[in-house]
Amino acid sequence: MIGRICGELIEKTPGQALVDCGGLGYEVDIPYTTFFHLPETGQAVTLHTHFAVREDAHNLFGFASRLDRDLFRLLIRVNGVGPKLALTILSGLDARQFVQCVDNKDASALVKIPGVGKKTAERLVMEMGDKLGSLEGTGDAQVSLEAVRPEQPVSQGERPGEEAEAALIALGYRPQEAAKALSQVDGEGHTSQELIRLALRNMMA
Repeated sequence: MIGRICGELIEKTPGQALVDCGGLGYEVDIPYTTFFHLPETGQAVTLHTHFAVREDAHNLFGFASRLDRDLFRLLIRVNGVGPKLALTILSGLDARQFVQCVDNKDASALVKIPGVGKKTAERLVMEMGDKLGSLEGTGDAQVSLEAVRPEQPVSQGERPGEEAEAALIALGYRPQEAAKALSQVDGEGHTSQELIRLALRNMMA
């Protein structure tokens, strides 16, 4: 089991990071909540990881905090939730928000995430309620991610609006949904990462 990797961040895109560890480049699948807090390329990075082995693929999933990684492991134990959907859930909601949804039995917020239907949302609320107590730092659903992963500076892309829309579509939102959410955000001076974060907040409201 590969539980953590430390190395130089070579490339980063929404959904994946390439980390060089002693000359080996590891492709790591990540949720957007981790992407937002990656350092600039060329800098050192540490990711808490989950290594999944299947007959047709070996996948390494990475997270900015141990809390995110442990929540991911709980999610994939729920019937009908695989690694891809778990990443999507953690891209739409941070750990604090997810815990609050479960604590408040708010399946409606989970249904807004692409790929999460009503039955899956209800199953998550029901099954995760008894499991979240095992997550270190979730005390009474008041998880502060800022305490475990401080804000990192982000770079300004040449076309932040287009990059943000493409990223939201890749996450599973329909083009018209992505465009509408971004139209509700004041794009002046924002990076693509910031636009994605604000648009996701609008769609989950």
